[in-house]
Amino acid sequence: MDETYERVKTGIPGLDDLLNGGIPKGHVVLVSGVAGAGKTTFLSQYCWYGLQQGERALFITLEEMPEEIKGDMKQYGWDFDRYEKEGKFRLEYFDPFELSDMSHRLNDLIEVNKFDRVVIDSLSLLGMYIKDEFEIRKKLFKIVQGIKKSGATTLISGEVPEHEPKKLSRYGVEEFVVDGVIVLYYHNMSDGNFGNIEIRKMRRTKHAHGTYPTFITKNGYEVSTEKL
Repeated sequence: MDETYERVKTGIPGLDDLLNGGIPKGHVVLVSGVAGAGKTTFLSQYCWYGLQQGERALFITLEEMPEEIKGDMKQYGWDFDRYEKEGKFRLEYFDPFELSDMSHRLNDLIEVNKFDRVVIDSLSLLGMYIKDEFEIRKKLFKIVQGIKKSGATTLISGEVPEHEPKKLSRYGVEEFVVDGVIVLYYHNMSDGNFGNIEIRKMRRTKHAHGTYPTFITKNGYEVSTEKL
């Protein structure tokens, strides 16, 4: 286990402590959870932090429209518009029914614009037009391998079915083609506690095990380092 890997900080208070300093650079990480667990906020916060560090970020949405996401994120004070105008950030919608060439389109975007951080929200929508599990896994593998060649450190969200909360992903294959898996568990908003987080897998690094409380504040996602 090589602890000399360069780290990419997530910008989510508390989480980098659990990750031994951050995500190893170049990793592709699945962020999974049920609907409402805060995955889009999590991914947006990762992009926003990178922009504050002078990095370049790409946000691919397969579900919500870009203007909806940017509007929602302004409640945290994250104004992505100015970074778009400066050419440091792009938020693009990919139609999930027209993803036959997604890997090439995505790789071209990353290569031409030299993005440091990439997020995709959410690859669970691949199943809307690919019904065969083998084909889904093959498509996911191709996308992940293409991103890894670019060197961008990437977060991919995936939805877990409400009736199967113990699963790590919708199709049961996503977790096998990525370098890491972070699971967001949604509970409620009582006492400010939003839910829990668990790092189920992270290659080539030590990381905390077990579940830790999460909070949604005016500044976004926060993670307690006090284990449940």
